[in-house]
Amino acid sequence: MDIRNEQPSDIDVIRAVTQAAFAGQAHSDQSEGAIIDRLRAADVLSLSLVALEDDEIIAHAAFSPVTIGGRDCGWFGLGPVSVRPDRQGVGVGSALIRDALRRLKADGAGGLILVGDPGYYERFGFRADPRIHVDWVDPKYFQMLAFTDHVPEGEAVYHSAFQID
Repeated sequence: MDIRNEQPSDIDVIRAVTQAAFAGQAHSDQSEGAIIDRLRAADVLSLSLVALEDDEIIAHAAFSPVTIGGRDCGWFGLGPVSVRPDRQGVGVGSALIRDALRRLKADGAGGLILVGDPGYYERFGFRADPRIHVDWVDPKYFQMLAFTDHVPEGEAVYHSAFQID
């Protein structure tokens, strides 16, 4: 498996992989592909990685800036993360996330936030922390991973691309 930055020719395939990955998921409103498109259109898709097998895209992960406590603290939001259904459960998503964590940390990011399954994301070091919160989700599903000793405090706000029309 290879991991690389998204290229313009990948956009349609990323959308298809994302739609397939979230199809029929009870926790999804099926807007994930549109969110990625809106992040890209707003030029705030800070890191967009694809995983390939035999030159075919099988997964995608999106990262965009967030504010915490009303400030840009150099933190990012993880998601959506999409793995083609026939490749789920074999470590593709984990490899993609680990590669992204390495890249973001090397680029000087302060940390990451996400809304997701604690049982899955704790393997990467994510955890709930009351210093950073969002009001619209059960706190146990809102997690963070700091890359430095400084953890900002306050409400985390994702880019408006995440708002459902």
